[in-house]
Amino acid sequence: MDSPVEGVAHVAIVYESMFGNTRSIAEAIADGIRPYCPVTLVPIGRVDELAGELDMLIVGGPTHAHGLSRPESRAEAIVWADNEQKNLHLDDGWSERGIREWLAHTPSPARRFAAFDTRVDMPRIFTGSAAAAIDRRLTKAGGERFAGPMSFLVDRGSRLVDGEVERAHEWGGELGVRIAPARRQPL
Repeated sequence: MDSPVEGVAHVAIVYESMFGNTRSIAEAIADGIRPYCPVTLVPIGRVDELAGELDMLIVGGPTHAHGLSRPESRAEAIVWADNEQKNLHLDDGWSERGIREWLAHTPSPARRFAAFDTRVDMPRIFTGSAAAAIDRRLTKAGGERFAGPMSFLVDRGSRLVDGEVERAHEWGGELGVRIAPARRQPL
């Protein structure tokens, strides 16, 4: 994890990833932000290591059954990973605890936030959005939305659609440009 620099905005990205797609998106967002301020990248399984005051929290996860993953949908991910025909592997950062459980038991650790997800490349009305659910929960916890929920797409085989990592990097850069001047404003 990167360390914060005194006097510079500090951003943390907390993510949940089953097959590595959401991790890849989180890493690309972090790479886009890094030219502007330090970023701590934290998989949900290590979220308890997140410490200190944050200027911005970015939270992301995969969309399962129209929203955030549940213990049942994470169990299904294990079954998918065990199916050799699917050629999927559980991400190293996979955890039995997901974003849903963390947000249910954690007060907002930052005043400002942004949310993202990975979801199947179909109209959102059919897929739902984990980012929208994260956004609602962080708003309810008293957070201030810094950017609207953002979705990054996977195909029906659970692989990132071409260009999504680059799009995530660009979004990270856009956030970074906005975060750097925001730090000079009183929190």
